[in-house]
Amino acid sequence: MSKTASFGVMHLGTAFGVTYLLTGSVSIAGAVTFVEPLVNTVLHYFHNKHWDRVEAWARSLLRRRQPQMA
Repeated sequence: MSKTASFGVMHLGTAFGVTYLLTGSVSIAGAVTFVEPLVNTVLHYFHNKHWDRVEAWARSLLRRRQPQMA
């Protein structure tokens, strides 16, 4: 759990630092630092749903291609 937490802190620091360097604004950097992970979480949910469908489709193709045992 501590590895995950330290990665989260690193991610927030990176988001803040990069945004601050690009904009020079502490307020914009702060907003992006907290908005980006929220958007990323939502996108991750839909990304996983999509890949679940892709994997199910691939499994169905493999089942169709396997010779039927009598």
